[in-house]
Amino acid sequence: MSEAAEGGVRLPESLRGVEPVQSVRTPIRLEYDYRPSASAESYLRAYGEKRIIGHRSPVDGAVFIPPRGVDPRHGVAISEEVDLPDTGHVGNFCVTHLPIPGRKGLEVPYVSAWIHLDGAAVGFLGLVSGCPSDEVRIGMRVRAVWKPDDELGTTAENIRHWEPTGEPDVPLERAGNQSFHAGRGDEAGA
Repeated sequence: MSEAAEGGVRLPESLRGVEPVQSVRTPIRLEYDYRPSASAESYLRAYGEKRIIGHRSPVDGAVFIPPRGVDPRHGVAISEEVDLPDTGHVGNFCVTHLPIPGRKGLEVPYVSAWIHLDGAAVGFLGLVSGCPSDEVRIGMRVRAVWKPDDELGTTAENIRHWEPTGEPDVPLERAGNQSFHAGRGDEAGA
């Protein structure tokens, strides 16, 4: 059977006997230029002041973090900015046993969790530390551990991680996202 019939490539006679290319190494460089929206800019500036802000929906009062300038459920613009506490609970989590290349100081295993701030309708991703990974649980109350003032920038990385508060857990039926439960948007974590 010929090469072409077997699905192979038929080489011109001048290339017969030449070693086929196995791989090509090409240097690649990507540069990103991020320009935050007005909502994201306010959010990042607040982090520089050890504050966390969200947006309150004019439809039902649900508070979204990070603020996007719109209620994604109803498609309406949001302009009301809300200061949120730096306390909340773990909505769900994952224990990871593999290191992140280039991430120094992150001991394995580490816990990534959806943090649901008190008063917010949805959560966002954060690291949980300050207790063994096998003690992290859904509903566990946590608080932000901020960088020292002289290390603050306009970044969400100003929160080093979230640690347990020692307060009683949020009941499982109230843990996690509350924004899609009628009449419960303002109750999350309360």
